[in-house]
Amino acid sequence: MPNHHKYLQRCIELAKLGMGYVSPNPMVGAVIVYNDRIIGEGYHQKYGEAHAEVNAINSALNQYDNAEEMLRESTIYVSLEPCAHYGKTPPCADLIIKHRIPKVVIGCRDPFSQVNGKGIEKLQDAGIEVITGILERECLVLNKCFFTRVQKQRPYIILKWAQTRDGFFAPDNDSQYWITGPEARKLVHKWRSEEDAVLVGKNTARIDNPQLNVREWEGRAPKRVVIDRRLELSCDLNLFDQSVETLVFNETKTDIEGKIKYIALEDFNNYVPQYIMFQLYIQDIQSVIIEGGAATLKAFIEADLWDEARIFTGNKTLGSGMESPLIKGFNKEEYSIGQDSLEIIYQNKIH
Repeated sequence: MPNHHKYLQRCIELAKLGMGYVSPNPMVGAVIVYNDRIIGEGYHQKYGEAHAEVNAINSALNQYDNAEEMLRESTIYVSLEPCAHYGKTPPCADLIIKHRIPKVVIGCRDPFSQVNGKGIEKLQDAGIEVITGILERECLVLNKCFFTRVQKQRPYIILKWAQTRDGFFAPDNDSQYWITGPEARKLVHKWRSEEDAVLVGKNTARIDNPQLNVREWEGRAPKRVVIDRRLELSCDLNLFDQSVETLVFNETKTDIEGKIKYIALEDFNNYVPQYIMFQLYIQDIQSVIIEGGAATLKAFIEADLWDEARIFTGNKTLGSGMESPLIKGFNKEEYSIGQDSLEIIYQNKIH
């Protein structure tokens, strides 16, 4: 009996290689199996380029002189339902049909309206056997950012902060204060490389003068987002160094100056988190890490607008200061990161 789980797990491993490079597309991996042997595999490597199924089929064609015959007796495993529409590339379902691959095993359906069952239906109409729901939960978690954007019309929102052992976020005198060690900071840079954008409030930008880049990790730098209602931040801050696209949400100015985009919100007194997330959504930003400050984090928590919280606790104490945000969720995960501890909390129970 074929080991569907083993091959779908390989699809997931392959798909993760595209992390940070395929958004706003989903991460997808594909494996082709002939006589219980992998003869081709691939993943979606970059937005706008070939999908996983294309790369897997080409992998087989490039390795075997009789690949066409082998494909007609093979099974292709895909972590996400093959597309059935013309986008940046032709439909993958058509390619599978063209090469007469008789069986397709799919991790989960694609909720995107132009796919959502249509790929499966097209394959079945061509006489191909389709098996779905193998490692479905794992495949859903793999593309949680993509699914959130499609189903909720907003990015996947990750809250991140560090707190002292006695529960404080920062001193109350506006001074810069490092709570975590180098291991935690390196991990944060890795996280940034995996997501589309990172957001901070005005006070964090002013006090910490962050670069919000990935200088301690190899990878793509995220877009930067800052909330500056009255445009009070100095243009000399690192955020405005023109090194990467930076969005500035304010109440008066809509303009583009190099890589700096000023976006005016109609109402800065109500629903600011919602307005900002919708603006990020329409600009194809699929995921965002909110790194502070405390007021910004609390605004998103109070709006119930978050999916995941990543909370570092250092071994320092302050005794007094700005209290850390409070949050409740599900499926807590706990890790040791150097001298610090990390707790991850999710908004829902899918994890």
